[in-house]
Amino acid sequence: MSDIEVPESHPRYESLLTRHRIEEGVDLGITSRQGLIAQGRGEAFDYLIGEQTTASADEAERVAAAYLLLADHPVLSINGNVAALCPGEMVELAEAVDADLEVNLFNRTEERMEAIVTHLREHGADEVKGLTADGRIPGLDHERAKVDADGIGDADVVLVPLEDGDRAEALAAMGKTELVIDLNPLSRSAQSATVPIVDNIIRAVPNITRHARNLADASETELRTIVDAFDREAALADAERAIRDGGE
Repeated sequence: MSDIEVPESHPRYESLLTRHRIEEGVDLGITSRQGLIAQGRGEAFDYLIGEQTTASADEAERVAAAYLLLADHPVLSINGNVAALCPGEMVELAEAVDADLEVNLFNRTEERMEAIVTHLREHGADEVKGLTADGRIPGLDHERAKVDADGIGDADVVLVPLEDGDRAEALAAMGKTELVIDLNPLSRSAQSATVPIVDNIIRAVPNITRHARNLADASETELRTIVDAFDREAALADAERAIRDGGE
């Protein structure tokens, strides 16, 4: 299947396109086979919210943009599924908020790391961190603990797309501001986040970029007003209610 073989008029167009990107990611060596399972879990939640960005999620995406613009050193973390689903969109967001891109994997091999870095460069990235791995996230005993000291290790704000519970908890314990994209509002990732964004990543990342561009000329006071007004508990409750009510 190719993108062209799925007509946009198909009622499951976005879902089929997303599945194809994950399958292609496995073929390219950037997505692990476990990523297929994670994608299916996320797709189930997306189906329950009507495969749409809720008003609450859109607000969270605007708040995330404000946090990234306020940050001294924002970093966008990328795993295999993210690289397969929205590589160009992540590059655009990084450019919009002057953030670093860093690859961080649970199933880490040098081959996968190099493949993802190359994939991101093919989609416009100039510099991608993650290969140096000269820093560690305290409290983790697996490969996700490996980070670049001048990347995630030094970041004050980190965008953590897709379910990544133990690392999300560990980054929160380090005092970092976490912006988490996760379709499951009950996951440890969403529960640990400063800003939980319960939305499909293929909608969320472009929305954050759009908000960042709209807020590019906002003053620090205006940006801080946006982040201070955000109620994370209300956002999580709204997301759970949307899932229960079918996106209404």
